[in-house]
Amino acid sequence: MTRVIVVVGPTSVGKTKMGVELAKALNGEIISGDSMQIYKDMNIGTAKVTTSEMEGIPHHCIDILEPTCAYSVKDFQDAVRFWIDDITARGKTPIIVGGTGLYIKAALYDYKFSETEDNHDMFRKKYKDYDNEQLYNYLFSIDEMSAKELHPNNRQRVLRAIEIYEQTGRKKSEIVDEQQHICLYDAYFVGLTLQRDLLYERINQRVDLMKAAGLEREIRQLYNQGLKRTHQSMKAIGYKEWFDYFEGNISKDEVYELIKKHSRQYAKRQYTWFKNQFDVHWYNVDLQKFSNTVQAVLQDIQE
Repeated sequence: MTRVIVVVGPTSVGKTKMGVELAKALNGEIISGDSMQIYKDMNIGTAKVTTSEMEGIPHHCIDILEPTCAYSVKDFQDAVRFWIDDITARGKTPIIVGGTGLYIKAALYDYKFSETEDNHDMFRKKYKDYDNEQLYNYLFSIDEMSAKELHPNNRQRVLRAIEIYEQTGRKKSEIVDEQQHICLYDAYFVGLTLQRDLLYERINQRVDLMKAAGLEREIRQLYNQGLKRTHQSMKAIGYKEWFDYFEGNISKDEVYELIKKHSRQYAKRQYTWFKNQFDVHWYNVDLQKFSNTVQAVLQDIQE
């Protein structure tokens, strides 16, 4: 079974650096497990790895699409599995680094998708006059189990569950239950963690650094190119908060406070997801001497 190293954890915890250090030690290449770093011209807000941070290590699934393009979980699954095979065939170690739990699980586990992935636009138009509550109630009436697992305001995933039912005549929950949730690879999950107050402090600092680096300029350029809040890429934290500012509804200070707040909330959700979905080996990050954390991980991986 193909060996894969997977570095997970909340935003701002040090996954990028850990991935590079492991790749140097294990003759590896990195596959991004971030659903937004696939987009070009979205560098600051996604905290995309820089050329200098890569330290010569090849990185894949980064900067592959224009921000106007849609990208499905199935697209990600196909890309990651391709790179795992390619990297392994060249005698190297594939290392997935990222925080988008659903994407990573779909790539590594026996997730199968129906053939309705390209019909999202049609379904959005079909139900455009439904508010979130009406849409959720409709899903509840046809697939109660799937509805119970979703937030009523998660319109995209509610629509997806409805789409599966209407296209296949089967409930999404039934299809999921048939999958055995077996990992297809010999995966070692490295989870990085920090005390919550330290993590939140790092998240706030990162947003301040994004501000100093020109986040507003980056999002303005995208906005001027015609990107709207409805584009998939613009639903990313760090980008979606700006549209209310551009429309004159909130101040710039409020934008940055919202980015910090949403990032902290996202970090909390990431922890919950990884703890519930993967067999993660957790490591407390040594902020004073990161090499200590790297050595602890390498020692366990190489045992």
